[in-house]
Amino acid sequence: MSGQKNLSPVFAALDGREPEDLFGALPTPCYIIDEKKLEENGQILSRVMKDTGCKILLAQKAFSNYDFYPLISKYLSGSEASGLYEARLGREEMPDGEVHVFCAAYRDDEFEELLQYADHIVFNSIAQLKKFGKKAKEYKKSLGLRVNPECSTQEGHAIYDPCARGSRLGVTREVFEKQMDEETLSLLDGLHFHTLCEQNSDALAVTLKALEEKFGDILPGMKWLNMGGGHHITKEGYDIPSLEKSILYAKEKWGVQVYLEPGEAVALNAGYLAGRVLDLVENGGIQTAILDASAACHMPDVIEMPYTPPLYHADGNGKYTYRLAGPTCLAGDVIGDYGFAEQLNIGDILLFGDMAIYTTCKNNTFNGMRLPDIFALTSQNELKCIRSFHYPDFKQRLGR
Repeated sequence: MSGQKNLSPVFAALDGREPEDLFGALPTPCYIIDEKKLEENGQILSRVMKDTGCKILLAQKAFSNYDFYPLISKYLSGSEASGLYEARLGREEMPDGEVHVFCAAYRDDEFEELLQYADHIVFNSIAQLKKFGKKAKEYKKSLGLRVNPECSTQEGHAIYDPCARGSRLGVTREVFEKQMDEETLSLLDGLHFHTLCEQNSDALAVTLKALEEKFGDILPGMKWLNMGGGHHITKEGYDIPSLEKSILYAKEKWGVQVYLEPGEAVALNAGYLAGRVLDLVENGGIQTAILDASAACHMPDVIEMPYTPPLYHADGNGKYTYRLAGPTCLAGDVIGDYGFAEQLNIGDILLFGDMAIYTTCKNNTFNGMRLPDIFALTSQNELKCIRSFHYPDFKQRLGR
């Protein structure tokens, strides 16, 4: 289809070209990862590292397409993992970088293998630090404790707020006082906090002040401070000078090496999901376009977050409004309501933006839906298939 083009930063890399012209020959639904945008993001993050001496890691929970790790590793210091498999992936596919891991609770039957891959291991409780810390030290690992500064800066759903009342994430100062002893404290090399979600650096500044109030007496004895993720560093309008001010303050105040571990900032706006209209239905005056792309299966954060993803031909003042939905049996498999300058037709290709993060690493095969193929849009504007999925990929994960 043609019509008004969305020229926001989400689609800037397309240079106004039509999705049909670029991706019309691809099987849909499919993901397209834009190497140029990954490089642009990497260059921004690399400059922050150069300006401040901090180290920035890829949070693999947001983006774990390891075919692109060689490109990313040119700019970043390593990877962050949420458990054994991600730690192994980071070690294997970004072998020259550091591997940091944080898990809310480690398993007895996995911990020794984890020690083969991780450089830094962050514990979520003092009990787990006591349980595994000495063993990790035998392997010469750098150990950290996740702390909770009890400072909520997010607006919206508590599901994304690690500082919400009753949060299971991070040790509060009250618990620290009750459970920490000198022998256990001597195992620690650093503190870790993660409180942000898609936020600007003003939220970090507020959190850092709260951290100082709660744990400022502990930090001078630490070698490093990990400020976690949720920093929207590569988003247009992000205040990088303020971020750098917070990093430099921590370095100078406590003499620590500062780490950041964003996921979104690494791959922000670096991916697309292309789908086609399969059918058009109407109920109660609502026109619904059923696509071969599913919110429930292919972009689950649309439902979980929830949010409405950007669409290339969306026109807020458009004459025609359609509800875009997936083909599964889930009544709520709805992507969102969009305006268009022209009517949709069966077979039209639609292109959703910012589909590199929390998509390929979270998608699923509910209803037996085939996973979208993954393509790379190279820096030479060539399309290269990274991975295609078929029936065996669905079947083999469910049985012998």
